[in-house]
Amino acid sequence: MFPILKPGEEVLVDTKAYRHSLPEMGDMVVAEHPHRQDLIIIKWVAFVDEKGNCFLLGENREQSSDSRSFGFVSSQKIIGRVTSKFPERLKS
Repeated sequence: MFPILKPGEEVLVDTKAYRHSLPEMGDMVVAEHPHRQDLIIIKWVAFVDEKGNCFLLGENREQSSDSRSFGFVSSQKIIGRVTSKFPERLKS
């Protein structure tokens, strides 16, 4: 499987997407890493429990740092939903 996001690509994030609702399974989200405050991650929502905690998975199941390694992520750590991606800009 080819990655949806490649290094250098940019994404557009709807930071208001979850103000009045929880993330849904299948959403691609931008979140704060639960253990490293300096790290922002982009992952897929695989499951949302009744308390609003999200189980996040990366595309590369063999090498990805995701909920299998750090556990559920509070919906409060979700920054927003990815709505679009843009190809890497050509440097002139």
